[in-house]
Amino acid sequence: MTKCDLNGIISYIQTVFNHPDSIPLHEPRFLGNEKTYIADCIDSTFVSSVGKYVDQFETMVANYTGANYAVAMVNGTAALHIGCVLAGVSPNTEVLTQPITFVATCNAIDYCQAFPTFIDIDATSLGMSSEKLEYFLRHSTKKTQKGLINTHTNRPISACMPMHTFGHPVKIDEIVAICNHYDLPVIEDSSEALGSLYRSQHVGTYGICGIFSFNGNKTITTGGGGVLVTNDKTLAERAKHLSTTAKSPHKWAYNYDEVGYNYRLPNINAALGCAQMEQLERFLTAKRRLAKNYIDRLPPLGVKVLTEPDHSRSNYWLNSLLFDQVAIRDSFLDLCHSHSIMARPCWTPMNTLPMYTECYSENLSTSDQISKALVNIPSSVIS
Repeated sequence: MTKCDLNGIISYIQTVFNHPDSIPLHEPRFLGNEKTYIADCIDSTFVSSVGKYVDQFETMVANYTGANYAVAMVNGTAALHIGCVLAGVSPNTEVLTQPITFVATCNAIDYCQAFPTFIDIDATSLGMSSEKLEYFLRHSTKKTQKGLINTHTNRPISACMPMHTFGHPVKIDEIVAICNHYDLPVIEDSSEALGSLYRSQHVGTYGICGIFSFNGNKTITTGGGGVLVTNDKTLAERAKHLSTTAKSPHKWAYNYDEVGYNYRLPNINAALGCAQMEQLERFLTAKRRLAKNYIDRLPPLGVKVLTEPDHSRSNYWLNSLLFDQVAIRDSFLDLCHSHSIMARPCWTPMNTLPMYTECYSENLSTSDQISKALVNIPSSVIS
């Protein structure tokens, strides 16, 4: 590979964004009806979890992803938690996931008093490797009357939660097929992947449910917010019930039939989301154009740019560079900081965080390599 020209990479990023002061990693764009819908919501006085925009937003997300149902919640983490509950994740069980992910993936598992078990990633998607998942299930589990058991820990395995990292789809069809063979429900952490397709099907719709995040740094935003999508009517109804404090329908009485969660998305946030959904295809076109520019222009400067996997259409939420050496990566991060460019390294692998070091891990060599090589560079929509 050509010797890495760090100054050349910096110069190109500055040219692309033409920003006089600083360049954020990913900032929101408000180019449509955001102010109009929020003002209408305020005028209606329905600014909390009841109102027309919540229903409209859920319908828009369901229609866009091709899911039968969507349930809006206060954030992606809450939606992941509810997804785990729907899948039957219970205390002292394990959920198979990946070490390269945002911490919310593992936290949602822990909220159920369960344990994440870490399967290595695929270098092309940065998501769970279907090959390593199958190897683990074949060699490290056994089927018993209590369910599927991890033979290293003697704990039951209750679900699998792959994550579509930075918007790049994993081989989700293979993962679901493998998990179906072992009777494991799949919860798709699609938090970063709105607009991403695998084999022409929207991610998040392969498993029993999928989760999307609408945090302020996502492709579209509701300020905070998340959505759980599913094709199962029973799961959708239960998700809405649990996320609305498990309150039983009644004209006036406060009756609750189980422990629920106050997770419903406020109407005012949903109003913002409706306007953002109207702009989504415009944003995706701009983000894919930016990714193509990076892919075309940066490799000659001596750095690898991560591209979408085979059979995929990635939303390119964040564009990623891969450096050959940690020292070069760190020099690049320092140089970005000195030029007020908000570049960020990969997340710290989950299996190395203090609260998850005791969780079972397979060989995580690819995750370890990627965590030392990857940098995310500015990826905002250029309007």
